[in-house]
Amino acid sequence: MDAAARPSAIPGYEDWPGYVRDHPGAQVPEASRPLALVLGVSAPPQDITATVDWEETYDGVTTSQLSWQLGFGPATRAWLVKPAGATAPLPGVLALHCHAGNKYTGASRLIDFPPGRGEPGTEQAGRGPGANESRAPESGPSRYSLYGGRALATELARDGFAVLAHDTFAWGSRRFNLDHPPWRTADALSGFRARWREEGHQPSAAEDYNAAAAFHEDTVAKAAGLAGTSLAGTVAHDDLAALSVLAALPGVDPERLGCLGFSGGGGRSLLLAALSPAIRSYVVTAMMTTFDSLLPTYLDAHSWLLQTPGLARLGDWPGFTALPAAVGFLVQYGISDPLFPETGMRDADRVLAGLHAGAYTGSFWPVGHEFTFDMQQEAFAFLGRALK
Repeated sequence: MDAAARPSAIPGYEDWPGYVRDHPGAQVPEASRPLALVLGVSAPPQDITATVDWEETYDGVTTSQLSWQLGFGPATRAWLVKPAGATAPLPGVLALHCHAGNKYTGASRLIDFPPGRGEPGTEQAGRGPGANESRAPESGPSRYSLYGGRALATELARDGFAVLAHDTFAWGSRRFNLDHPPWRTADALSGFRARWREEGHQPSAAEDYNAAAAFHEDTVAKAAGLAGTSLAGTVAHDDLAALSVLAALPGVDPERLGCLGFSGGGGRSLLLAALSPAIRSYVVTAMMTTFDSLLPTYLDAHSWLLQTPGLARLGDWPGFTALPAAVGFLVQYGISDPLFPETGMRDADRVLAGLHAGAYTGSFWPVGHEFTFDMQQEAFAFLGRALK
């Protein structure tokens, strides 16, 4: 095949390597610089202009769809959810969506949309977010089944917070355009499609995309390494940018900011708190263990979000909680979580208890890999005590 006919390995993100080169070194506390360097966290734009695409009040909450451009790749789409009629400045929380093997959508899985708005996701990958897309194939309660059937960000807003949930790098509005996937991804996708044909299954756009994205993540990690960053580092860049947007929004108290996330979102919560002194309190759900416990049998249960090359040279995963300026944090464990050995979680809990006298709270739940109703209530109450 002629070289000119080869598909791009990073479709929709050809400007990403140049951005990394031109935006070195995010501004982080001195103690966090080694972490930022290993992750390759680029400096996000200083002044981000967030546009309000629409805003509606329904069932006691006001939901606003926002969008902004970070300088590479497609524009970011996000949702701000807050109690209807709130007048005093509210504590702000960044709700960080999970990985879940679902990159077709992102933060929309955390939002309960007003009637008629629907969940976005059917627009062409690589295009900017629109104001009123139609419903995605995975709309409805099933899209947040890992969250106890609840829209996490919307429920947290009902508890008295201004909650911003954004699509991060490689998810939702920030996903890659895989209409013409690169070679390795195309080969893997052809296998899925052949099996679906044999089964008589007509895949949805989301199923087709997520099958491709699962293999494409390896390509993204390779591209990141060549550019001088990482998947986790570029996700952290997007999360730092979203935090700056949240802090600048009207009606948000920039002195009372927190974050929370489940699974991959929990890892993002830990790293964001480690990189930004603006985070006063945070919650990590179903994303805490020791690095040693992942080898050899649990390694393949996790994505490049957790397994950045060189990260273990700086220390163990629980040790990165020593970097933040947060006044307190909560870690929630599922005893039956199939992605982590219980010994690794127990070891992490002991390390954290020894590192943080009074600042760390750990809770073990008789559940698998999920963020149940009761776990959410504990997380909401914890953030309320810290930020309200």
